[in-house]
This record gives sequence, structure tokens and C-alpha cells, in this order.
Amino acid sequence: MFDSLAINAVHEIDCLKALSLLPEGKVDLAFADPPFNIGYDYDVYDDGQDPETYLGWCTQWIRELHRVLKRDGTFWLAIGDEYAAELKVIAQRQAGFRCRSWVIWYYTFGVNCKYKFSRSHAHLFQFVKDEQQFTFNTEEIRVPSARQLVYADNRANPKGRLPDDTWILRPQDLPGGFEPLDDCWYFPRVAGTFKERAGFHGCQMPEQLLGRIIRVSSNPGDLVLDPFAGSSTTLVVAKKLSRDFLGFDLSANYVKLGTERLDRIRAGDPLEGAEDPRSSAPSTAEGKTKPITTRRRIVKPSRPLFEPAAESDSAAP
Repeated sequence: MFDSLAINAVHEIDCLKALSLLPEGKVDLAFADPPFNIGYDYDVYDDGQDPETYLGWCTQWIRELHRVLKRDGTFWLAIGDEYAAELKVIAQRQAGFRCRSWVIWYYTFGVNCKYKFSRSHAHLFQFVKDEQQFTFNTEEIRVPSARQLVYADNRANPKGRLPDDTWILRPQDLPGGFEPLDDCWYFPRVAGTFKERAGFHGCQMPEQLLGRIIRVSSNPGDLVLDPFAGSSTTLVVAKKLSRDFLGFDLSANYVKLGTERLDRIRAGDPLEGAEDPRSSAPSTAEGKTKPITTRRRIVKPSRPLFEPAAESDSAAP
């Protein structure tokens, strides 16, 4: 237990001040989902900083995370498009991290846009301090290879292989796509109607996504740190997976509700959400199932929307 910050708790404190209180090299895994600086209405934090002020602040806490991580520790960063490039450069060039993976989190229930493509992704960077020594539990993330499933090749590794990266337009219509550890990950966002929703914080990560990160980058008994605890989902998942945990948040309300949420669960409890997220996405293979609607009336097509061209009675010229 640290002198000022109790382990297995979330504390109401500024992340920079809290990080300064932590000893060097004590944290096994840090996961940060910081404010994106896009004007989100947080409880007490102002998410509309001047870009230089925001980037300067990010530089400070990323450097502090590097200091408090163990030599073989891992730092995962979740960030949106607006500052993904800048924060990757800061982590590598100014803090000293090495980027091992750049994962794309593809999600459903994104915000519908009118004058640009609707966003349905966020960036997940996996950073390490030492590229030769870090936790990466490969046995938990292997998938069957084509040599095993298709070619019955006796040269295939019976344990499977690490997955490829992939781009897929509609995951629910491609059962073989979005395998568990492709570096394009598919998870639905935790929408307002979901049972998993804690209800007091608008930016809640799916438990299964965090479960994947915590399983692959830490071991039972390791210390998992979240400097922007928010809904405390990182800490909840860490507790369920038998890790020690530590979180900070500026908001007294978030800390209170997060603590209550942590008190309701125990180590070994199952994670919320589908382990295979494709199972929660309805198939669209059969096409449209409801009539096309307008504001005042239902429009039912009198003929198929697409018809094969009629065969000509005469030969082509």
C-alpha cells in the first residue's frame, strides 16, 4: 500500500498530483482514456482547452506514467482522431515509450454525422518501456490458422497463430471476420439502453474490451492503474480478473459512484457483455425487414427495388 493513495480504490484527486505521489516503477499496467479535448460535458473538467495547453498537459501525465511503470510495464492509450497522432509522438519522442501495436477499435452505435462519414472507431495504442521485456500473454490470444482449418497442414502450430490485421465493412455479416485479436477490434459502444451501462458517466468503455487488454498485458496480482477513472470500468474489470487496481478522478461524484460500483462486484465475477461481440450484432444478411417509412406514411415498394434486366428478343448489334 502506498503512503498517500490506497491500493484497490479510486481517489478524488488530479491525475498529475496523484501520479507525483506514486513511487517510481511500481505499476504493471496503465490504461488511460483521457478527455479528448472535443468539448464533452464532463462533471467538473473543462474539455475545451487551447490545443497547446491540452498537449502540454498530456505530455506531463504521459511522462509521469512512464516513470511509475515498471521496466516491463505496459501503457495502453485510448484516444480519438483529433489528437491521436500528436499523443503517439509525445509518448514516443518525449516520454520514451515504444509503440508495439496501433489497434483500431471499431464500434457500433457511433454518432451519426450529416456532412462527413460517421465515426465508428477510436485508437488504442500499446506502449512499452522495454521492447525486449514486457507482458504479452500470447497463449490467451491465439486463433486457429488457415493451415489448421483449411489445409490440414501437419506443419501447423497446434496452438494456432497470432492474428492478422483486417478491414471489414459489416462484421455481423462476416462470421469469419473480426477474430478475437485482429488489430481492428470490434466491440459495440456501451449505449444508453445497454444493461452494462453504469448510468453516471457518458464515456464508458466496454468491459470485454478492457478485459482483453488486462488479460494480455498483465497477470493476476499485478497492479493496474487508470489515471482517468471516470465510470471506474477499468478498475471493475481489474478486480473481476483478480488484479490490484488504483484509479483517480477529479469528480467527487464519479469517485463516489465508482466506489459503490466496485463494492458490488467480487474477484471472479464474469465480465459484462458478450465475450464474442459479433454475437450481439444482428445479421443483415436477409436485407431490410421493415417497410421504408416517412414522417406521415409507410411506403411499401410495389416491385422489387432491384430487378434483373429483361432478356432481349433480338441479338445484340
